[in-house]
Order: sequence, then C-alpha cells, then structure tokens
Amino acid sequence: MTHPLQVYLDEDDFVRLERWARDRGWTKSQAVRVAIRALTRERAQDPLLDASGMIEGMPEDASERIDRYLEETFVAEKSPSYSQNSARRRRRVRR
Repeated sequence: MTHPLQVYLDEDDFVRLERWARDRGWTKSQAVRVAIRALTRERAQDPLLDASGMIEGMPEDASERIDRYLEETFVAEKSPSYSQNSARRRRRVRR
C-alpha cells in the first residue's frame, strides 16, 4: 500500500532534487524514496557504515579524495615488455 506525501521545498532544494534525479534517470519521487530509505536505515543493515571511522590516522578528506590517495599508495609491478622485434630475429625456414 502506498501513501501520498506532499512536501514543500524552497526553490534551491527543488532545483537540486530535480537535477539529482534527472542525472540518474529517476523521477523526483524515486529520489525522495531512496533518500528516506538511506536516512532511516538501521546501521546494522549496512556493514560499510558500521566500518566507518574504524581506522585511525586517516586524512580527514579521505572520503573525498580516495582516488588520489590510492594512486599515491598503490604500487603495481610493471609487466615485462615484450619486444615486437623478437619475431623478426627468428630465422625463417625455407620450404
């Protein structure tokens, strides 16, 4: 069963809601439902939220700049380069 809800928003909030929903291909109603579910969810239902704040010593802006921090700390070994000339070095067999 669904229940109607009427909400009055100021112009700025309405424009932001419209833009946010449009960017995701949602209706404004869908966006409001998702926001309500996210705000009223019990913490035990979301293990990522439970883990929030568990690691000490992280930069305050880690959530905003996670890509930059990962690039700075992640070091991958380079794969061996294969020479394109190796096929040319082999002698061709005459038949």
